[in-house]
Amino acid sequence: MSGSTGPTSALTPSDSTIKPGVPLCLVLQVPQMTASGCTPLAGAQVDPSHCDALGVYSDVQDPEFNTRGKKFLRGYQVTDANGQMQFLTIYPCWCQGRTVHIHFKVRTNPASQRGYKLTSQLYFDDAVTDQVHARQLYAQKGQRTLRNAQDGIFRDGGSQLLLPLTQEGQGYATTFHIGLWIE
Repeated sequence: MSGSTGPTSALTPSDSTIKPGVPLCLVLQVPQMTASGCTPLAGAQVDPSHCDALGVYSDVQDPEFNTRGKKFLRGYQVTDANGQMQFLTIYPCWCQGRTVHIHFKVRTNPASQRGYKLTSQLYFDDAVTDQVHARQLYAQKGQRTLRNAQDGIFRDGGSQLLLPLTQEGQGYATTFHIGLWIE
């Protein structure tokens, strides 16, 4: 997930291949929430990952593909002093049995046993996904099998994790706040 390869592709760090797709600028803001208030959480490690424009995940052995050892569309960054990080990536496709989503983890102190960890998923509005998946590259995968309302994981609070997308050129941008309650 790097911006160094141009606005419509994502670099595969394991072998420098390019994963084409609709550009997506994903900004995550991570505030620390406590009984006394809310402040930016600097130094948190944020790890997003998702499939490519054909529904293929990296570093996975699947009946349809084997990408073990490949590292594309996954990575991590550490939040800055404002509790923010940014990934330049592509809009994901769908995978069998799921609606379109991005996995993520936030670790408050990855080197320590005492750190906090949050694992969840981010989702996309079905209407926007329909527009993106009508484009030639994504259409190769075929009609998606699930919309948000049919996905069991989305039904368990996914509407609160919908990314507010704005169109930017040929792609999209979004900023999402992931508040962590820390005691």
